[in-house]
Amino acid sequence: MWAYLTRRLLSVIPVLLVVATIVFLMLRLTPGDPAANIAGDAATTEDIAKLRVELGLAEPLPVQFGIYIKNLVQGDFGESFYYKRSVISMVADGVGPTLSLALFTIVIACLVAVPLGTLAAYKQGSWLDRTVMGFSVVGFSVPVFVIGYVLIYFLSVKLGWFPVQGYQPINEGIVGWAYRLILPSTALSVIFIALIARMTRTSVLEVLNEDYIRTARAKGLASRKILLKHALRNAAVPIVTIIGIAIGILISGVVVTESVFVIPGLGLLTLDAIQGRDYPTVQALIILFSVVYVVINLVIDLLYTLLDPRIRY
Repeated sequence: MWAYLTRRLLSVIPVLLVVATIVFLMLRLTPGDPAANIAGDAATTEDIAKLRVELGLAEPLPVQFGIYIKNLVQGDFGESFYYKRSVISMVADGVGPTLSLALFTIVIACLVAVPLGTLAAYKQGSWLDRTVMGFSVVGFSVPVFVIGYVLIYFLSVKLGWFPVQGYQPINEGIVGWAYRLILPSTALSVIFIALIARMTRTSVLEVLNEDYIRTARAKGLASRKILLKHALRNAAVPIVTIIGIAIGILISGVVVTESVFVIPGLGLLTLDAIQGRDYPTVQALIILFSVVYVVINLVIDLLYTLLDPRIRY
């Protein structure tokens, strides 16, 4: 197992190098000039040229890339073009809100989707099964921002149950922190509930048709015990896999949700950095998201041995 873990960790290095190269080229080769954006409409050509020199954008691409990789190896992501702050400090400020939103969302999704999918498989063909499948279709079809605006309109504007926008740090009160996360987490969790519930239903349904389940029923075991101890446990590997994929997809959903609910996290920072062509910030955020995605996949792979002892590395 340790050899496998070492190989996986070492494989992160070329993955991040490829990601860093692609991000660098995409940002530099797309139309637009960050110096012109920062200088503003009133700036002259000389002002923009001077600013390009200050930002290091006047150097040839190979030179810029060499400096970028050197700083990356040293853990230096540079200074934001737009905010004139260390990129690391900006990312550190946004980690808390984004992590809170992501954890809230995935917990809601798992607590709702896994029981729903399991019951839908057990009650195959019933109204519950058809309802879960119908909800899955709707969840996949409706964009996150539409769900967010609908929830804001009914639960915040009309009923006044939740604040429309904003975020409260956990150190200012756990109740207020959780209260402000309910609405954005609910909006973001809909697509993941649909995804996880559908996969849970399929996996559990497949296991329920196995011979050992029929044997357990023939022995007179209670339906609840069969469903939870035998069916759900043996269907756990694909369910955990889809949860891992959902966490990866969550990265893109966070950007939209934080924009709708004005949550000062990494998603909103990413959107602002892209619009302002803030190269250092965009590069740091994409590399961070890539590391998170790789780590999540590694954790999921390691969980396989706990869920199914037959799996060996």
